[in-house]
Parts: sequence; structure tokens; C-alpha cells
Amino acid sequence: MRISSALRILTVAAIVQGSILFAADVTIIANPSVSEQNISSEDIKNIFLQTKNSIGSTHVLPVLHKSGPIEDSFCEKYVGKNDVALQTYYRSLVFTGRAMMPKALDSDKEIIDYVARTKGAIGFVSPGAKLEGVVTITVK
Repeated sequence: MRISSALRILTVAAIVQGSILFAADVTIIANPSVSEQNISSEDIKNIFLQTKNSIGSTHVLPVLHKSGPIEDSFCEKYVGKNDVALQTYYRSLVFTGRAMMPKALDSDKEIIDYVARTKGAIGFVSPGAKLEGVVTITVK
């Protein structure tokens, strides 16, 4: 009886956590040097999978959150992988010499500051984050 109750509690907790996770959305930002501000979801996916490294004539550099609900939401919505699968994918690119690990930062503020000062940087932050020195990307 106790195990059954514990399983029910864990199941409810997982459902609630999943609801919160998928309720989180993201704002995609870029350095002002990125001239295209309307980008397809396929291009976003390819930029973060490092199979595309430019938008128009601008070389782009993806920037990630280290972990958390924003990272999870972005990965599921735009990349089609969970965080663990994405990290494994990046390690395989590094191991084979095809790419370097993208920069991963701890907070929205760190990402905004880095994107603002790094030509071609593109990243994502929480909706409502204070955006200074960056442009917002619209995903078509």
C-alpha cells in the first residue's frame, strides 16, 4: 500500500513538473550584427545543432543555458532533443573534430551580456528578461 501511494505521488509530481516545463517559453536573442531577425525554426535548429553557421552573410555562434527549465524548453521546442541528448551530440561533434562545444552560461543576464558583446552570437533567455544591447529574433 505504501509503495502504491508513493508511486502515485511521484507520478503526479512528474506530471506537474512536465506542465511547468512545457509552460516555459523562450525569447531568442542575437547580437545586433545578425542582420536577419526573422529566422525559420529549421534554421534555429540547424544553428544550435551546428550544421548551419551563418544567417545571411553573418557567421553565428550559438550560446546555451547550462541547464534548467529554459534550456529544457528550448531544446524540446526548437532542437528536438532533450538536454542530455544535445550534450551527447555536442561531445560527438567535438570528438570527431567537426565543431567545438558552444558557450554555456548560467543566467539570462550572463547570456544577454555575452550576446551583446560577441559578434554573431545567438542565444535564448526567459521571456520577460531585461534585454539590453541585443536584438530579438522572431521565429517563423
